[in-house]
Amino acid sequence: MSFSARLTRAPRAFDPERTAETGALFPEQPAEVRELLGGTAGCSGYLLGLMQKEAEWLRGALEAPEASRDGVLADVADAPVDGLGPALRQAKRRMALLVALADLGGVWALEEVTGSLTALADAACARALRSAVETEARRKRLPGLAPEDIDGACGGLFALAMGKMGAHELNYSSDIDLICLFDETRFDAAERGEARAGFVRAVRAAMALISENTAEGYVFRTDLRLRPDAAVTPIVMAAEAAERYYESFGRTWERAAYVKARACAGDIAAGGRFLAALTPFVWRRHLDFAAIQDAHDMRLRIREHKGLGGPITLAGHDVKLGRGGIREIEFFTQTRQIIAGGRDPELRCRGTLAGLAALGAKGWVPDEVVTTLTGHYRALRELEHRLQMIADAQTHALPSSDEGFERLVAFSGRERAEWEAELRARFEEVHALTEDFFAPSGSSGASGTEDVGFDTTITARWPSYPALRSTRAVEIFERVRPALMTRLARAARPEEALAQFDRFLAGLPAGVQLFALFEANPPLVDLIVDIAATSAALAEHLSRHPGTLDAVLGGSFFAAWPGASALAEELARLMAGEADYERKLDAARRWKKEWHFRIGVHHLRALATPEEVGAQYADLAEATLAALWPAVTAEFSVRHGPPPGRGAVVLALGSLGAGRLHATSDLDLIVIYDAQGAEASEGRRPLPPRTYFARLTQALLTALTAPMAEGRLYEADMRLRPSGRQGPVATSWAAFRSYQREEAWTWEHLALTRARTVAGPPELAADVETFRREIIAGARDRAALARDLCGMRDRLRAAKPPHGRWDAKLGPGRLQEIELAGQAAALSAGLPERGLAAQLEAGDFLTKGERDALLAAQRFFWALQAVSRLLSSRPLDLGEIGLGACEVIWQDLGLRGEAALAAAYAGHGEAAAAAIDAALARAGAPCNG
Repeated sequence: MSFSARLTRAPRAFDPERTAETGALFPEQPAEVRELLGGTAGCSGYLLGLMQKEAEWLRGALEAPEASRDGVLADVADAPVDGLGPALRQAKRRMALLVALADLGGVWALEEVTGSLTALADAACARALRSAVETEARRKRLPGLAPEDIDGACGGLFALAMGKMGAHELNYSSDIDLICLFDETRFDAAERGEARAGFVRAVRAAMALISENTAEGYVFRTDLRLRPDAAVTPIVMAAEAAERYYESFGRTWERAAYVKARACAGDIAAGGRFLAALTPFVWRRHLDFAAIQDAHDMRLRIREHKGLGGPITLAGHDVKLGRGGIREIEFFTQTRQIIAGGRDPELRCRGTLAGLAALGAKGWVPDEVVTTLTGHYRALRELEHRLQMIADAQTHALPSSDEGFERLVAFSGRERAEWEAELRARFEEVHALTEDFFAPSGSSGASGTEDVGFDTTITARWPSYPALRSTRAVEIFERVRPALMTRLARAARPEEALAQFDRFLAGLPAGVQLFALFEANPPLVDLIVDIAATSAALAEHLSRHPGTLDAVLGGSFFAAWPGASALAEELARLMAGEADYERKLDAARRWKKEWHFRIGVHHLRALATPEEVGAQYADLAEATLAALWPAVTAEFSVRHGPPPGRGAVVLALGSLGAGRLHATSDLDLIVIYDAQGAEASEGRRPLPPRTYFARLTQALLTALTAPMAEGRLYEADMRLRPSGRQGPVATSWAAFRSYQREEAWTWEHLALTRARTVAGPPELAADVETFRREIIAGARDRAALARDLCGMRDRLRAAKPPHGRWDAKLGPGRLQEIELAGQAAALSAGLPERGLAAQLEAGDFLTKGERDALLAAQRFFWALQAVSRLLSSRPLDLGEIGLGACEVIWQDLGLRGEAALAAAYAGHGEAAAAAIDAALARAGAPCNG
């Protein structure tokens, strides 16, 4: 049947003068087609421009629209690399024009309209990705792949279409949501990093080709932010890493996103295998009614963020996100699919209308509701398309002006009064049908008198949490609940404590065992409440990682501290049990977080003093480096061979070298290597020693700082190496010795007083330590040392003022200056000891009175810094942290009240500054302070 014979409707021209332009362009067309073209041009200058540009092609397309659409898609698939961008943009113009006319004329139903737009997106992504991967292979930037090896599988790279694209539901001016992954099994373990880098470049090039708005327009706007932890991960990930992320951290909204996901470009088979592996994550075996609350919360957050609350008013109303809009129907459908789809695969439909139909067929949604929502969905999607066709704008908002409404009504071929009444009724009926599902008026959560005074919207959702699904869990929890709520009510900020506890409870996969332990062991309840009421940092950790409590319940949580050596052995065994390198790094991150949490809890509960806590954090960091360095070296050696010569050691400086860290300390490190004259490493890809150890050091930094699925291990700083930022990240043993003997500044010798090797070959480590002692023991001019120290103190005061009122580190007489005084005393006396107390006692640089003043100030300021960093990552503010946290401060400092804190803070600072001034003056370098 011809295009003209299938027409059922046409727009009315809002700008009639444009109709004449289309009549002149297409005089041969039948009257009904000219009416469609004239009405379209009279409402959309954008579509008129497409008609003028593609007039010759359109004449043939109107004779056979489906064949013309297929021809456009074939042209995309066969487009040559030279001129690919213009070819894709021409295809977009033609598809946009054909789809618009077929939609406006009623020739194609909604599914064919959205399906045609999606087919173009699929074809464009497939062609652009293939071209970009071929380019990378041609440049030899994909290991083991030549250009002739790149076929439709793109070397294992694949793109997942998410959202509307995944469901073949793209709207007229839609962006496309993609997740790009690659099949890492196609590469050797040593090549996967290089392969990922090549694929990242390819995806960037492909997305630029598709989304860049040139003089010929754009193809599709692209969005890659639906990938795991998008803020910190690359735009292309290994499929296995993504799978592990979803297994460990996947959230309800990500499960909902994968309801519509499909492989659309690249290695479709690999994409299918990945989606199959995610089936247990997306489709839970049990009836997942908790998804209702999650979806409802998501709806409320969207409304709040977009300012879409309040009554339905047509002017400016958001057809997609507003009340009664398209998203309401999509959420309604997807949430019901997630609830029951784990048990019934027939409910796992990507499309919204197909999902509604399946839910109706299975009795999950009444037939009349399916019929009503289906009709509203079709009408609202068509309205959405007309809004976007006017100017090819990604908008969903109804006009706010009369002129805008008149144009839209004309584009819809309707009369305004009838159209507005019908539209308002649609929004209201959709809202009524969906809202009661998410927030039924008769719903209530278990709540007793113990909840009085709390926000009941929080406690009301507890019955929907996984931990409270079983009858047994609820029975035990209800017995524990009064004591729990009483303890929460006693917190300095009860509502904050409740919110933190709520996050913890929501993350529990099951509750019977834990609640039984609460009932049998009330101190565990106290611990949870203590954390929620006092330490924002620990509470945040617990809310993100409730599994950390497994360590608390294991029995050894409150045992004696094992020490750095035992910890290093434990982590080494744990990492050895993982075959994949990335899994080793994630295992190290999980392990470190559990021990880090343990130290924090012991500090919070006064089971360890601030000094003991400082040593434990340092032990943990040392153990992490000791176990990590061999794993990093082994992974690096697979490609480049074992370290030449004697290898390399990791030298810790600063606080780690001195064996005292706080909860948020970073690590000051230097890598020193001894290649013993080797010209290159012995491996598949040999490297000269300087390059080898520089890259190995970078690999260590990446292993420490990369934000993987389990987060980071530590922040690391290597600026204390010879030549600072300008020099190589790894220093040769010969260069290190030469520099320290002939070029090093006084501050670099001061830094050596706290240096110690924490990882690497014992023989080289022993040599480094011997040399360190030699440098420290060397003769030096005390007056010159004092003058240098005085200058350093002045520069530090000028460059680094205190952060906040209670900064324990920066400022006159604070920790940084006390530590410098200790280092100077050790250097002056030639003492190799690293501990501050021993350093302050060294030689006669300080008098007994000065030592006593500095030691007392050091104990006070260290306790203040340690507890401040435990309680919050921000500068200490007594008014902000609450009374519960203040109690921890008074406990650690042995005083009570802000006035007492202020007096001690000022007193110790003044005494320490005066002691340092006196020592410097006596040494021949009086300072101005």
